Amino acid sequence: MNSYYKMKINFNLNTIDFEKVNGLVPAVIQDYSTSAVLMLGYMNEEALLKTCTEGVVTFFSRSKNRLWTKGETSKNFLHVISIQSDCDADTLLIKVKPDGPTCHTGTDTCWGEKNTPPDFLKHLEKVIQQRKSEDPLVSKSYTNSLFQKGINKIAQKVGEEAVELVIEAKDNDKDLFLNEAADLMFHYIVLLAAKNYELEDVLTILKERHQ
Repeated sequence: MNSYYKMKINFNLNTIDFEKVNGLVPAVIQDYSTSAVLMLGYMNEEALLKTCTEGVVTFFSRSKNRLWTKGETSKNFLHVISIQSDCDADTLLIKVKPDGPTCHTGTDTCWGEKNTPPDFLKHLEKVIQQRKSEDPLVSKSYTNSLFQKGINKIAQKVGEEAVELVIEAKDNDKDLFLNEAADLMFHYIVLLAAKNYELEDVLTILKERHQ
C-alpha cells in the first residue's frame, strides 16, 4: 500500500542505533496536525525500511514476533508525513495523518485522550474529512452531499460564495459580510478536501513566499 501523503525523512538510516535495545528502537507516533501523541511502538530496521517505502507506519510486533502494519485489520492506517530521529539516534518521532482512531479500543489515542485540533479551523477541517468518508446512504450531512455531487459542483459552489462575498463587501452590513465570508471559507476547505489537499498545504506555499 502506497500512501498519497508527501513524506519528509529527516534522518540517516545508517546512524540509527538498533543495537541498543535488542535490534529495536521506540517510535513515538504523533498527529502532524494536532501534535497529539497517538501511540508508541517499536521498529526494527526492516519495519523502518517498509515504513519509508510504503508511507504507512509498520512496526515490529514483540508479541506476534513479526512485522505489523498499523491498520492492516482495522484499515485505520497511519500515513507518514515525516520521520526524524532524536539526538542519540535511538528513538524515532513519526508524524502521521491517521485514517481513524489509533487505539484498538476505538479511542483516538492509546491513552484514551481525544485527538482534538488546537484551533477551530483544524477542527473544522477534520470534521469535513470525516463527513467525506461517511456512507452517503447513511449520512444526512450537507457536507457529505456536496462530496457526492462531485468536484464540479463543489467548485461551482465556491465560485457562487465568492461572488456573494464580493457583493456584500460593497455594502456596510457587517453580519451579512461576515456570514458570506464564513460560507466561502467553509466551501473552500471542502474543495481542498475534495482534491485531497489541506489548509496546511496552502500555508506551506504562503510561508515559502514570505521567506
